[in-house]
Amino acid sequence: MTEVKEQVQASQGRYQPYPRYKASKVEGLSEVPEHWQEPTRIKFESSLKGRLGWQGLKASEYRDEGPHVVSSAHFRNCVIEWERCPRVSMERYNLDSNIQLQEGDILLMKDGAAMGKMAFVDSLPGPSCLNSHLLLFRPLVADGAEPTYAPKFLFYFLLTELFQGFIKVNGTGATFLGISQQAIGNYSFYLPPYDEQRTIAAFLDYETARIDDLIAKQQRLIELLKEKRQAVISHVVTKGLNPDAPMKDSGVEWLGQVPEHWQISQPRYLCRFMGGGTPSKDKSSYWGGDIPWVSPKDMKREVIAESIDSITMDAVRESSTKLIPTGSVLIVVRGMILAHSVPVAITSKPVTINQDMKALVCGDNVDGEYLLMCLQGLKQPVLDLVDSSAHGTKCLRTDQFETLPTPLPPRAEQKEIVAKVKGITLSIDQTIAAANHSISLSNERRTALISAAVTGKIDLREWKRP
Repeated sequence: MTEVKEQVQASQGRYQPYPRYKASKVEGLSEVPEHWQEPTRIKFESSLKGRLGWQGLKASEYRDEGPHVVSSAHFRNCVIEWERCPRVSMERYNLDSNIQLQEGDILLMKDGAAMGKMAFVDSLPGPSCLNSHLLLFRPLVADGAEPTYAPKFLFYFLLTELFQGFIKVNGTGATFLGISQQAIGNYSFYLPPYDEQRTIAAFLDYETARIDDLIAKQQRLIELLKEKRQAVISHVVTKGLNPDAPMKDSGVEWLGQVPEHWQISQPRYLCRFMGGGTPSKDKSSYWGGDIPWVSPKDMKREVIAESIDSITMDAVRESSTKLIPTGSVLIVVRGMILAHSVPVAITSKPVTINQDMKALVCGDNVDGEYLLMCLQGLKQPVLDLVDSSAHGTKCLRTDQFETLPTPLPPRAEQKEIVAKVKGITLSIDQTIAAANHSISLSNERRTALISAAVTGKIDLREWKRP
């Protein structure tokens, strides 16, 4: 009972455990309510449909109108974003009735990096089907009989760490991880009585919606704070700190007026540009050293001192990647993130970079921290220089970026601007961090509440929607 009480407290203190429990026969679950039936297997309760239909679907088969084709890329918070789904002809849709979706279907990604990602089909915008990487769960119903489970109850159970952990442990594959339909079908779990399932599902619908609403508000707050942060930086690096300073026309339409004593320069005059490269993956002596090898996936912070991958000095000497000095500004020049963001950072130790990055080694006229801040402030003009390659990847046109008009105060003023903006943005960043922490706590509470409800840690039989 100690574990039960701890789970109850972790979920929400006002919910009580069931009066009596029995030992569980399912691995990872110590006990269940006494009146719950013996465990069953998913394959005995649900039809599982996967690896059907759309292997080999070509881009030329997509249509502007027609049935939607769903993949896990279209899942967001367990909801399908139908407006993002491609479409096919009715003829293509009618080729396979097995993968035609119905309301109440549960979808699970069964392989790849998104393995375990899920969505519930609450409603359909019209005829819709799924791709071959998704597994569909639908109740097995004999003629004239009622289903043994409420789809929403099973959906919530499949979200628990108990089941998601099972998927991760049982996934197979050397380079492409996946779990078999057979392994999922053989998974054992407990089903409460049907009416109890429906009450639990209704409770979780209500409570998770409230939590999701709080999370959405925090996410909106973060968006607004980031917009404010961007506006502060943009204003200071184009107008300066002194609102009474004499101004002059910059000669650049999007830049407008700048302080009279500032210059308008270009990155090519302020910095030395360095590219990157990838040492041979076949030479183990190149990898696992103490030199950071920075790629776009590392560009999630403003100061770079480490990276996911690292290389040795042999790799620097014998490959196309070179050592970037401390205080250099790094910028991503290729990748889909350039569709909406321009990741920039400054190095606090010597690093190397891959071919999707550029390093700006600052000269005598520009402070590295000011240049970093300036590029952050000029986000939109930099984004305007982004094109798509032949393969659809976003690329920053570096020849035009090198000539980007860049506001340049005197060196001493650059340092003043950096110090002032750091002071302003620190409080914003702290508020953003607090909001992100609140989101993490809400997600933990959501996860604990779902687990407590569907595994019988809290008794919800008398619950009524407020």
